[in-house]
Amino acid sequence: MIHQQWTETPTLRMLTCVHTDAKKYVVNEVLTVGKQYELKNETDEFYFVIDNTGKMAGFYKEYFEG
Repeated sequence: MIHQQWTETPTLRMLTCVHTDAKKYVVNEVLTVGKQYELKNETDEFYFVIDNTGKMAGFYKEYFEG
């Protein structure tokens, strides 16, 4: 299963968090505005990054730029 090895995969690029104003989910505890995150995988709707807890997580693309 590829998701179990994402933390060891090469970083695709760096993304900067631009906001944590979520309508439905609490993301301000795991993302910091202005901080750069390593992009490990991407889908049409989500970026998969290593968040502030050190774990891989998927977030809507609207939270990032870069």
